[in-house]
Parts: sequence; C-alpha cells; structure tokens
Amino acid sequence: MKITRHAFTLVAALLLATMAPKLHAQVRVAVVDLQRALNETEDGRRAKTQLKRLFKSRQQALDDKQNQLKKMKEDIEKQKNVLSQPALQKKLEEYQQAFVELQTVYVDYQRELASKEAELTKVIIERMENILRRLGQAEGYTLILERGEAGVMWVPSNLDVTDAVIQHYNAGEGRDGEAAAAPAAGGGGGAARPPAGGTKRPPTKRR
Repeated sequence: MKITRHAFTLVAALLLATMAPKLHAQVRVAVVDLQRALNETEDGRRAKTQLKRLFKSRQQALDDKQNQLKKMKEDIEKQKNVLSQPALQKKLEEYQQAFVELQTVYVDYQRELASKEAELTKVIIERMENILRRLGQAEGYTLILERGEAGVMWVPSNLDVTDAVIQHYNAGEGRDGEAAAAPAAGGGGGAARPPAGGTKRPPTKRR
C-alpha cells in the first residue's frame, strides 16, 4: 500500500507550528518511513489483506471478461470468410462494444481499489500523525521527514523513529482525544493489470 503526501506535509507543519518559538535553538531532524510503518502495524496488515482480497476478486473478473473478448475475436477470424456482410458487421460491432465495456470496467476497478485503500488507511495515518507529533514534542525535534517523500538516502539509526511509531501504534496509542504520555524514541494494492493487447482492434472485413 502506498501512502499519500499529506501525511508527511502535515507532520512537518505540526512540528514547525509547535516548535516555532524555539527555532533559534539547535535544529533537530528525524525521519520516519510511513510506508514501512503502515505495512508492519497490525491494522496495516489487516488493511493490506483486505485490499489483496478485493484485488484478487476484481482481477479475476477482468481476466474472465478478457477471455470472453479473446474468444469473440477468434470466432470472427474463423467465420469472416463465410458470414454474410450484415452478419459480419454485427459481430464486429458487438466486439467493439465489448472492448469498450472492458476498458470501462478496468478504470472503474482501479478507482474502486484506490478509494478502498484510502478508506482503510485514513484512520491509520491519522493515528501515526498523532504519535509523531507527540514524539517530536517530547524529543525536541524541529522536523520529522517522511523518508520516501523527502528522498532520504541514509540516516543514523538513532534519528529514524519508524520502529517507535510501530511499537506505540500497536500499543494502542495515537487515537484522537487520547491522554497518554508522549512516547520515547525507539531507535507500508496493487492496481489491477490492464487488459493485455488492449489496443488491438478486431479484424477488418474483406471486400
């Protein structure tokens, strides 16, 4: 599962807002891999399982429709020399309609998967943001960067707070209204495959 950029931006903004009066002091920066945190929290694993199940179902439906389209094309190839002109034209039109419908279904499935992923991960990301904000305030970080979005190639392990986020999330922290103390530093669908040969057109009729 992939996370959206708003998480990294919001965490940075929250920390800058709370630390603004102290910016003249030493700047402390940490990083977090929200993708890994998402994949390794218990809720994230459950969300990933649900998405995989939905993906498998939708991919199977696409494969079935594509096989039907392939058979229609093969039938046209076999019969084009014996069918009357009107009959061949009708089959060609039916093939074109089925082709357009397959493309529409593919786009609809893509949107459905993206929407479901956003729905399943929204609360998880919000809780992680709460944990990161408390962590940043407690440890005096000026900024916490999202590792992937910030293009971080390397960072000392003591500045990577990903494990701390995972541990405190799995411990139940980060919910809105929670009065728990800020945690200490402790040291994530695929898209359905497009129809193969989607740009191929049906055989043209002979004159």
